[in-house]
Amino acid sequence: MLGLMQDWPLTVDKIIDHARNWHGEREVVTRSVEGPIVRTTYAAIHDRAKRVSNALKDWGIKPGDRVATLAWNTANHIEAWYGIMGIGAVCHTLNPRLFPEQLVYIINHAEDRIIFVDLTFVPLLDAILPHIPTVERVVVMTDAAHMPQTKLPKAVAYEDAIAGQSTDVVWGDFDEQTACGLCYTSGTTGNPKGVLYSHRSNFLHTFMGLQATVMGATPKEVILPVVPMFHANAWGIAFAGPAAGTKLVMPGAKMDGPSIYELIEQEGVTFSAAVPTVWQGLFAHMKQNGLGFSTLKRVLIGGSACPESLIRGFQDDFGVEVTHA
Repeated sequence: MLGLMQDWPLTVDKIIDHARNWHGEREVVTRSVEGPIVRTTYAAIHDRAKRVSNALKDWGIKPGDRVATLAWNTANHIEAWYGIMGIGAVCHTLNPRLFPEQLVYIINHAEDRIIFVDLTFVPLLDAILPHIPTVERVVVMTDAAHMPQTKLPKAVAYEDAIAGQSTDVVWGDFDEQTACGLCYTSGTTGNPKGVLYSHRSNFLHTFMGLQATVMGATPKEVILPVVPMFHANAWGIAFAGPAAGTKLVMPGAKMDGPSIYELIEQEGVTFSAAVPTVWQGLFAHMKQNGLGFSTLKRVLIGGSACPESLIRGFQDDFGVEVTHA
């Protein structure tokens, strides 16, 4: 005998559906690559992600095809994620900190067909273009007014690509073990190695991330994910935030101390996650200017060993709880 209550596949499109249905007006704030602070909501992200899906289908993307992103933490990047994953394609997050030859290797190894790229990385992609023959099209994540001159194939501005698309598209409707995301290691020994996430693995990881001993995300929290979406799925925050209805603050390309501090204070951030080097830059800025935190309560630190002085600085100097991953 089988229990059939809530008998549906654990696919990540359910997460953004939930965010739209129950937390549709919750803000997602981005320091855009173009400069200004941009505000959107989970309902709008859901709508635009559906448009991304239809654009991909128009370009011939099918379940299992690899679609890459080379982008910072922004609301647009979240839209691309869910738009890619929702139709069963595989979202391959490219790490711009890899050497160009490593990027060439992983793009070719993954056989990426389309790349969504932020303005910052267009020159990098231009430079390696002759060596990545599987790439059929590049979507520059900006509008027509900021579209750069480029030799990238069939290059189109993101806003133009989704503007005329419908929101009527079927998401999910496939096995939860379907491949969902693809991240490559840094290649410290030999070529980078691909790690393939399933929808099920990301869904279960989201549940774990919501636990009080990890992120403890709730609708009352405001989370600033400084850890990049191209690094281990930003530790799952782009899934956990919508799942909990948490306000997200996306830092874009500016991760220096003054910029991060400004976002924390301006947006009332209560929880943030980053590697030690980011926090050290923030601490230096704060100490030079005699600053403190007015809303930040907890931070998650990982990626490399955290110095004891940093942990003590957060806890003793600023009253901020540290979770060391």
